[in-house]
Amino acid sequence: MTSDTTASFDAHRCPNDHLTYPGHTRCPECGEHQKSTIDLTERTAAVVTWTTSTATPPGVREPNHLAIVEFDVSDVAEGEHVRALGQLTTADGVDIGDEVTPVHVEELREPGAGIREPESQEWDGYRFEPV
Repeated sequence: MTSDTTASFDAHRCPNDHLTYPGHTRCPECGEHQKSTIDLTERTAAVVTWTTSTATPPGVREPNHLAIVEFDVSDVAEGEHVRALGQLTTADGVDIGDEVTPVHVEELREPGAGIREPESQEWDGYRFEPV
């Protein structure tokens, strides 16, 4: 799928200020509809944990470095943090607690390697790059 705009990278918030990434129709904590978003693209996050997968699905780079990161969004939702799982741009020198920023990439995996029609999916997204 080709797009003229960069994919959004938003945490979703319900009226009770609970945050999730990715978003849900209803908040997993309280059941309210998630109606607002917080853009994470210009924020930094801290690495909570990370790993390297050497047995990846077709079309996914090998080795594939993955991290769970935590964004502090207390400036817009008091005391709140939100976590996301995603690929790292590199594992060189990455350690728990390091800061990363989201970086948009056109292809998180190779479109022709999957079992679904490439046109039926979006292939772009975000990786985390060490600061």
